[in-house]
Order: sequence, then C-alpha cells, then structure tokens
Amino acid sequence: MKRKIEVPKGIETELEEKDLMVKGERGDIKKRFYHPKILLKKKDGELFIETRDDKKKTVAIVGTWASCINNMFRGVSEGYQYRMKISHVHFPMNISVEGERVVIKNFLGQKEDRYAHVIEGVEVKVEGEEIVITGVDKEKVGQTAANIENSTRLRTRRDRRVFSDGIFIISKGD
Repeated sequence: MKRKIEVPKGIETELEEKDLMVKGERGDIKKRFYHPKILLKKKDGELFIETRDDKKKTVAIVGTWASCINNMFRGVSEGYQYRMKISHVHFPMNISVEGERVVIKNFLGQKEDRYAHVIEGVEVKVEGEEIVITGVDKEKVGQTAANIENSTRLRTRRDRRVFSDGIFIISKGD
C-alpha cells in the first residue's frame, strides 16, 4: 500500500532517516515516524507512506501518520489556538504565567498555589476571564491545555454541581 501526501505551497519538508522536519511561516516542527513495517519517503517534493502489508492495524497506522503530517502542515501555516474559561463561584482565582508554568492562586480558598506545566514552544496568555493557548504543534498545545485543566480538577468528594470552580476548555479553534 502506498499513500501520497502533497506538501502545500510555502511549506518546506526535510526527511532525515525517520525524522520529518516541517518549516513554515509560523515556525517549524520535528517529529519521528518509526514503525518496522512502514516507511516514510520523500520524492519530487511529495511525501509517500509505504507499507509492506495490508493488515488492518498497519493501514490504521498509515492513516494516523497521514493525519499527523497534515496537522504539522496546518500548524506551521495557520497555528493552533485553544481557549479556556476561568470559572469561580466561591473564591476568585488569580492566574499568572511565570516562565514555563501557570500559577493558580486561591483555588477554592486554598493557601497552596497550584501549578501547570507549559510545554516548550507553546505560548499562554491570560486575558481577563479567559486563557488563550497558541502554538504550532497540535499535541503540545492540547497537552498544555490539559495540564492547566487538570491542575484545577477537584480531588475530593465535593459535588461538581455546587463547586463549579476550575479552568475549562471552551474552544479548540477547529
């Protein structure tokens, strides 16, 4: 089986063994694509995913690779943006970005600060009651949003209908 992926205009690709480097106007992304039965090749400015067999799992991985590569193309040309809503009913939270982490103060009146890791290559901005997360790599932007949302998850037996405080993803920019 052979699947062709056309490279959009304005995007450069470099393939070094198993590593694919994609460069565009917003930045660059490098990812490793390795599977013993699947090969990624570059020929005449186009990418090809080749496999030796037509088993269901192998074909599924080919589709996953094609989707990842297309996400890389979209990321370096348009970028990705997630929006999160800061929700507080009982105690107002103070959110700030300090280097590679988001600091959440006064969550449910707790004295201890909560922290969320910001992955390298992702930009986080606090705009009033919203947090905007932007970047070129879809996986990194999504993981950073998940880190922030998980840092305010209730870990006790409080009723979520009453204690609706937290930071929640409201838009993935799709």
